[in-house]
Amino acid sequence: MIVEAVRQLGPWSWWILGLLLLGVEVLAPGAFFLWFGIAALIVGALALLVVVSWQAQAILFVALALVLVILGRRFYSRERRPGDQPHLNQRAARFVGGVYPLAEPISNGHGRIRIDDTTWSVTGPDLPAGTRVRVTGFDGAVLKVVAA
Repeated sequence: MIVEAVRQLGPWSWWILGLLLLGVEVLAPGAFFLWFGIAALIVGALALLVVVSWQAQAILFVALALVLVILGRRFYSRERRPGDQPHLNQRAARFVGGVYPLAEPISNGHGRIRIDDTTWSVTGPDLPAGTRVRVTGFDGAVLKVVAA
């Protein structure tokens, strides 16, 4: 049934497939189905202009889809630049270089500081509470500090 419909539609079946894939891209964004849809539209346009066997059309579709996916990935990966908040998903990175007082003393290399409304675990040399420390780095959610 589907094969008969494709046979009757001829090259227009590629256009329909391309539009369906572009529609899927709208429903499931991510710039993946976009390249398959464009490849199908190109094959459909070529099939309208030149008589090509269905096997050659299928091979051309697969090749175009692969090339477009690879080129699309390169293009979009190059476009990713840091925004105005480069450490948005790494809260601890925002505090590197800052100076804060110790909320609890550092003993045996572990203590706590308070930044805004959050208390952070810290590692560093043993220091009494209230000592101002500079954040030099982080390991996950644990800040590394030295005496300021």
